[in-house]
This record gives sequence, structure tokens and C-alpha cells, in this order.
Amino acid sequence: MRRCIVDASVVVKWYVPENLSDAAARLLAQACSGNLRLFAPDLLFAEVGNVLWKKLRRGELQPAEAARIIRAVTRTFPGRVAQCRPLMPTALRIASACGRSVYDSLYIALAQALGGQLVTADERLANALEHGPFGATVVYLGSV
Repeated sequence: MRRCIVDASVVVKWYVPENLSDAAARLLAQACSGNLRLFAPDLLFAEVGNVLWKKLRRGELQPAEAARIIRAVTRTFPGRVAQCRPLMPTALRIASACGRSVYDSLYIALAQALGGQLVTADERLANALEHGPFGATVVYLGSV
């Protein structure tokens, strides 16, 4: 079964209508129907919270809606959650090798550990890694 690691840029699109929300919803539907397995490092919850906070500050979400989304994400994430701690040595090596943050590299490290692919709506991340040693590990949501 195909293993997909999702980052906050994908998960937020399950709840907030924005560009590529339809593609994110299709990915979620595949997971719910048993056609693929979703995974994420536990960092996901902090990153989703940060995205929601930014949307609150910009007036894109109301506090009650942000609270509803964070409850839904933390209670019903439809995949398996991996601890960051064992991924840290690999994530630091990846970050050093490709010039990406350790945060981004944790998702890539998890994808490598599971033999899966990181699906991200972060086009800059996907483009930055496309031609390097981690290119096959990262897929842009817009191309799924």
C-alpha cells in the first residue's frame, strides 16, 4: 500500500478552502477508502496551529473556526503519527545537505524511513528538492 507523508500545507487544506484544497480532499478520500496510508511527524500539530494562528492574525479565520479545526486535526488525524526524536539525526543531515529547515527535513526523514513520499502544497519546497537526492521523496500536491 502506498505511504504518503503529509505536511501542514496539505492538512490545512482539508479544512480551509484555498488553492489545491480539491487535490488535498482527493488525497484524504483515498486514505479514508483504504487506498493509501497517511503519516506525519508529531511536528504536524504545531505547524497546523501556527498556520491557523497566521490566518487568525490576517482575519482569514474566526477564532471559533480555528479552534474547531485544531480540535479536528488533533483528535481525528486520519493517519499514523511518528515521534520526531528518532528522526532528528536524519533530519539534520537532510537539512544540511539540501539547505532546507529541520522542520521540512523531518517530513522528508519520515518519508525515507517509511519508504513513502512527502506530499506537500509547498511548491518552493518541492521545486528546491526536485533535482537533488531527495527529489523522488517529495511530491507537489498540484501534481498528485
